[in-house]
Amino acid sequence: MTAFVNNTKTAVLLAALFGLIVWAGYAIGSFNGMIIAGVIALFMNFGAWYASDRIAIAAMRGQPVEDHHPLSCTVRELADRANLPMPRVYICPQEAPNAFATGRNPKHSAVAVTQGALRLLNEEELRGVMAHELAHIKNRDTLTATIAATVAGLFSMLAQFAFFFSMGNRQGGHPFAVLGVIILGALGAAIIKAMISRSREFVADADGAKIAGSPHGLSSALHRLDTYAQRIPLQNPNPAMNNMFIVEPFMGKTLTSLFASHPPTAKRIAALQRI
Repeated sequence: MTAFVNNTKTAVLLAALFGLIVWAGYAIGSFNGMIIAGVIALFMNFGAWYASDRIAIAAMRGQPVEDHHPLSCTVRELADRANLPMPRVYICPQEAPNAFATGRNPKHSAVAVTQGALRLLNEEELRGVMAHELAHIKNRDTLTATIAATVAGLFSMLAQFAFFFSMGNRQGGHPFAVLGVIILGALGAAIIKAMISRSREFVADADGAKIAGSPHGLSSALHRLDTYAQRIPLQNPNPAMNNMFIVEPFMGKTLTSLFASHPPTAKRIAALQRI
């Protein structure tokens, strides 16, 4: 049921992306702008579906982990417990402690953890974190989350492109229309991310505790990750990826910080302690 709901969300998200870009093209360049935007939207949908996982890994400068690495061995054991194919495993050269999963389905999935998280977490906590990420893969959360991040990031780039290049087009749309596209696009992307992320984290926490065999490691990890993540900024060029991480990354005081993509960590820990 969870997989069906997430697949439906993905389809709606891609359709919304197409409609939003076409509307933006019309607002900026009338009918011709709408046609051009429609072509761009088709390519963006295709890229979001097939390449969103590689985009996410590349944005975090993830490096693949060898099969004999302890992290890879841990993930393989947990994947077997969850009846999942072995995902690709990456380590990201970031001091901010965090982790995420990506991929359009379990056969094309990946998990990634930062260097900061590897140094911070003990073995039981790391197992809990990896089990949480595998739960996202099992529930088909990863495609929805990664596409949401890709949609938000690509639309932001498109809006900036439109703003700078349409101002000189006297036959194009009014500058206020361009400004409206940018504002609505940013707000819409933030709201979409918040709606997608909040409830699914509780489900992934509970399922991750089952995969790990205990909620204690994940509960302790969430507390430590959240405490340190609030002090160490994540060096991530795309704030739209916030919803993919296990805890809300700290990226400084920006507009996107007004739209939390995760439920409060204290509530997540309390839910785990009731298991």
